[in-house]
Amino acid sequence: MMWILIISELVVFGAGLIAFMGVRLTDPAGFTAAQGHLNATAAGANTIILVTSGWLAALAQHAGAAGRVARLRLMLAGAAVLGALFLWIKGMEYAGKAAQGIDVETHPFFTFYYLLTGFHALHVAAGIVILALVGWKPTLRNLEVGTAFWHMVDLVWVLLFPIIYLLR
Repeated sequence: MMWILIISELVVFGAGLIAFMGVRLTDPAGFTAAQGHLNATAAGANTIILVTSGWLAALAQHAGAAGRVARLRLMLAGAAVLGALFLWIKGMEYAGKAAQGIDVETHPFFTFYYLLTGFHALHVAAGIVILALVGWKPTLRNLEVGTAFWHMVDLVWVLLFPIIYLLR
């Protein structure tokens, strides 16, 4: 069932990114100008944070396969903490936009920005809960399913980051 969820989520994010790119074609200058209000440095740091958390989740899987439950829990906790750090940085980024008076109605770019990154942030929050549950009940099956979801969250961000923050 988790794989069906993961595939459906990838389709939803893919559709959102395709729509973003399609609307961008109608106003490339406006999208570029709006993009200038983003903090690419914070988003780059968030990319490193999420990729590192995915690495910790992979280490947790290896620890689980070796029967090292304490290490598995430590790696999952590290991944979850990094996920929380990601959300904190994203929250600071949103607060900065709000302070500038930028919201979903400012420009179509920001409608997509908030929709895509906000939906992703909800997945990060759900992933943190899943990692905590897996750490609590660390069967190999739970570990596989939980880390697969977390890797999907990583993958989506690795796609969102360059398209929203870097592509000019």
